[in-house]
Amino acid sequence: MDALAPLIASALIAGTPLMLAGLGLLVNERSGVINLGSEGMMLMGAITAFATTVGTGSFFLGFITGALVGMLMAGFFGWLTIWLGANQVATGLALSLFGLGASAYLGLPYAGESLLPPRFGIPFLQDIPVLGQALFRHHPMVYGAVLLCAAVAWFLGRTRHGLILRAVGESPSSAHSLGYDVRRIRLAAVLFGGICCGLAGAFMSLVYTPLWVEGMVAGRGWIALALTTFATWRPFRVMVGAYLFGGITILTYHMQALGVPIASQLLSMLPYIATIVVLVLISRNATWIRLNMPASLGKNFNPNV
Repeated sequence: MDALAPLIASALIAGTPLMLAGLGLLVNERSGVINLGSEGMMLMGAITAFATTVGTGSFFLGFITGALVGMLMAGFFGWLTIWLGANQVATGLALSLFGLGASAYLGLPYAGESLLPPRFGIPFLQDIPVLGQALFRHHPMVYGAVLLCAAVAWFLGRTRHGLILRAVGESPSSAHSLGYDVRRIRLAAVLFGGICCGLAGAFMSLVYTPLWVEGMVAGRGWIALALTTFATWRPFRVMVGAYLFGGITILTYHMQALGVPIASQLLSMLPYIATIVVLVLISRNATWIRLNMPASLGKNFNPNV
């Protein structure tokens, strides 16, 4: 049990950036917009948050900056795709490539820098044997991600605005005929997704590995995209999937530390192999995917046509 507590704690931390980005992308896609720029937004959020924290000493300002940069990148993506009608897939890929290159360039002065994040814990609960270390000694963003998941589920399933968002994702022409501004609703969803991806990147560089390394997101943006399909566009399933993939990632590190006679390269591949396997298994049932996927996903809408 003493060995299990740090494993659970590490899995929760590793799953947090996946959950943050996955929830933002889920809201994007429920409005009918698919943004493949998550990897780039996370990288830019990571470097700007790290640079801000190094310069000011404030982790709070670092998270704010990371969220703002993610929102700005998402806003540019939204302008190109929602207003100008650019292809969503191509624009998202370009955004990821831009984030990869720009973050590498901006991060050159910070290579080798590291941070010492403050320790957190919930009073009394953190002193519980095993459970205290596993569940109650985490950064507030870990608990914030869980609350965000509940909030997104409540918003989509229990509120009028959430119903409108889902209606836009299913049939934008019908929503437009009822007087709803489809483009503004989609832009709001895209901005929210950018904020979440920026926060996920900031968490990576400020908490998960409190240092800057070029390309440190390492494909987690793509895993977060896969999570939305894995979860069939349900927020709580995103949380389960995020912790599952986070646990697989941490398990590979523990297996290497225990000296398991498997090449480290193969162990590092496990999270990505698991992602591919899950997507292949899900895609075998095309009817199930079609019933759960927003009907207008990836399709541009022009109210003037």
